Formats: sequence, structure tokens, C-alpha cells
Amino acid sequence: MQDYSKMKLDAVDIAILAAMQENARITISDLADRLHVVASTCQRRLTRLEENGVIQQYTALLNEDALGYEAGVVVQIALDSQSETALNAFECAVVEIPEVVECHLMAGESDYLVRLVVRDMRDFERIHKAHLSRLPHVTRIQSNMALRRIVRKSPPLPNAVE
Repeated sequence: MQDYSKMKLDAVDIAILAAMQENARITISDLADRLHVVASTCQRRLTRLEENGVIQQYTALLNEDALGYEAGVVVQIALDSQSETALNAFECAVVEIPEVVECHLMAGESDYLVRLVVRDMRDFERIHKAHLSRLPHVTRIQSNMALRRIVRKSPPLPNAVE
């Protein structure tokens, strides 16, 4: 696992990250103009942020509603064992469910927190029967329907190192 904490970010790095969060398709030329730096400096900084894993990947943030996913479900799952074998088996299986958009290993009452997108309650029932109830080592599934998303954003940017 890479240690990302070693890279020190200055004000230019932070400005690049903020601009990229706003619009990852911005050209190097426009980014450089916006930050008042030369394009080659901007490109070099951007490449360094990518190589150090600060920028993990570029992706499009899709509108779930526009794609017909009318509901979100947050599912707490408990396993019968926390052995490496059980955790690996569960994780390998859950990533294969297309409607799973997030999965977190948890400390606390449940072992995993899974977020699904579904078209409606009938769709969730199908996913529950065909996938969730068949996941390996599961002893308890507790589902909660999200009524409305309040916040969806990128994490806050760190302070620049002087």
C-alpha cells in the first residue's frame, strides 16, 4: 500500500487539485492561465500529482436519476467470521454485483457497509434475492432506503505546505 502522506502539497498543487475537481477536462493551457503559471510547470505538477497517487484516476460523475436509478439503499452486512478467507471471499463476490457502487469494511456492529443503486423496490428485491442473500459468509443483512441525497462531493483539499 502506497503512503500518500509523504507528498507535500504547496499552494500551486492545491490550486491544480481544486481546478481539476471542478472540471477534470480543463486543458493544460486553460489550467495554466487560470493559475497564472506557465503550461510546462502546470503539466509537470499535474504529472507529479498523478504519479504520486494524489490524482488516482479521471472519471465522469454520472447522474443516477438520469440513468433510471430512482433509489439508493444502504446495506449493513455481518459475516460469520472475520478471517482473511471469509473477508476475501465476501469482497471478491460483492464487487461483481453491478448495482454496488460502494463497499466499506467497517469496525463496529456490522462488518461491511454497502451502497446500492436500484430502479425501484422490485429491483431491490431482485438484487437481494439474486445477489445479497447469496454472498459468502453472510449472517445478517440490514437494509435502509435513502430518501434523498443531501451531499455528494469530493473530500476537502489539505492545507498547502509552506
